[in-house]
Amino acid sequence: MSQPSIKEVIQQQYTMCAKDPIFFMRQYCYIQHPKQGKIKFNLYQFQEDSLSELRDNRYSVILKSRQLGISTLSAGFALWSMLFKEDFNVLVIATTQEVAKNLVTKVRVMHDNLPSWLKGTIEADNKLSLKFKNGSQIKAVSSATTGARSEALSLLIIDEAAFIRNIEEIWIASQATLSTGGGAIVLSTPNGVGNWFHKTWVDGETNPQTQWHNIKLHWRVHPDRNPVWRNEQTQLLGERGAAQECDCDFVSSGHTVVDGKTLLGYDEKCCDPIEKRGFDNGYWVWEYPDYSKNYIVVADVARGDSADWSAFHVIEVESVTQVAEYKGKLPPKDFGNMLVTVATEWNNALLAIENANIGWAAIQPALDRNYENLFYTYKDDGYVDVDVQLQKGYDMKDKSKMVPGVSTTSRTRPLMISALEMYMRENTPVIRSKRLIQELLVFIWLNGKAQAQSGYNDDLVMSFSIGLWLRDTSLKLRQQGIDLNKRALSQFQKTNNTIYTGKGRSDNTGWDWNNGKDDEGLTWLV
Repeated sequence: MSQPSIKEVIQQQYTMCAKDPIFFMRQYCYIQHPKQGKIKFNLYQFQEDSLSELRDNRYSVILKSRQLGISTLSAGFALWSMLFKEDFNVLVIATTQEVAKNLVTKVRVMHDNLPSWLKGTIEADNKLSLKFKNGSQIKAVSSATTGARSEALSLLIIDEAAFIRNIEEIWIASQATLSTGGGAIVLSTPNGVGNWFHKTWVDGETNPQTQWHNIKLHWRVHPDRNPVWRNEQTQLLGERGAAQECDCDFVSSGHTVVDGKTLLGYDEKCCDPIEKRGFDNGYWVWEYPDYSKNYIVVADVARGDSADWSAFHVIEVESVTQVAEYKGKLPPKDFGNMLVTVATEWNNALLAIENANIGWAAIQPALDRNYENLFYTYKDDGYVDVDVQLQKGYDMKDKSKMVPGVSTTSRTRPLMISALEMYMRENTPVIRSKRLIQELLVFIWLNGKAQAQSGYNDDLVMSFSIGLWLRDTSLKLRQQGIDLNKRALSQFQKTNNTIYTGKGRSDNTGWDWNNGKDDEGLTWLV
């Protein structure tokens, strides 16, 4: 049997490459190693498996550990598609243009090192794009651009997806361009829970009807890594950094204000309310007022835009138990009237309303209805300092130096967040609401400020934080009142004036009042 000619071998190899991206990359793709220079891309088993899954699924979401070569693998898959398919249009989006450009560079390096008979004919080549004569091309853009809207896409690659703030907008914009049959590869290490990447991953895991195919690549999939390597990563990156970069751990990786594992523990203890009230069923009640207990009602008033909500919590002061909650979009005046009614129902609870912006519109009904247990803040303090208020006596009769409501300022907000962190860290509050936990899961540190992730809100979180912050104040003020009553009673009992003393009657009909001469029954008074 005669040996095949070189032409026949090339034709055979070309056909095998066209059929199988694994064969193509294993046999002919080279990469630029940072230390070793140009080396052959010797695929590990997990990389081959991943490549097969990318080929067989239209939409893939990859949750990965660091340094597994998945970006390089995606670049190789993009190159394979461009070479063997006409008019195959690839768009790469990342946190920055530089990161996106790196993936295009990997495509270019692989292509430059292919044998001549495998190479495509280059029509255009620059730092951010590469185009072949067959109409296929790849382009890199940053997440700040509107590139996903521009033209029909065959493949959208989103790198570091969990760290792109406007990724939901990008994905929505891409739908029209992918509608003709295009696919997507979304890859990232985790970055907390509640963001688009996390929700997409969960959707792929739990929804049988989802379009997403999940690929999870834990650090253990790499044959050269062991616990020693993992411990080194902890020393290098810290616990949270290692959870993010190595463990595929959504909960531990996020920069949530409250620790993720703590929140999941709370989430398991949440329960449905015993009653939902209001036309919108937004007022949730977990227990009814106990007239032996003290409560605080804390409210955050919507700013007035469509994305904002009004919210309040009813908290039992002693045990820090959430007994009721509201989240809805009532007009400020109606919300204020609701707050007075609710506070009255809950034993004339201390009513604390955030007074910034439109909050005054909600406070006014409480003033108009002369609600006596409305929280006031000293004008000159700027924030609630318990000791200062106690020193001043918290004299509600002299309101000339005070303003109704709670002032959330650049000075007070960090104190509120600090109270939230402390109470939650110590597992002190009893939380029943899944709505509150869901907000806490996306309440993160961003640029040094505690706030909701883009596209979410924190109305329940902030009203709860205010409540925790005021809780110590209300307890101390209440204790001050108890102490004052005790002192007054003590003085009352020590007086020598018998006219104010009484004694119980033996017939259990009431008390006798000694008027200095005779004992007079007080049954008439009862």
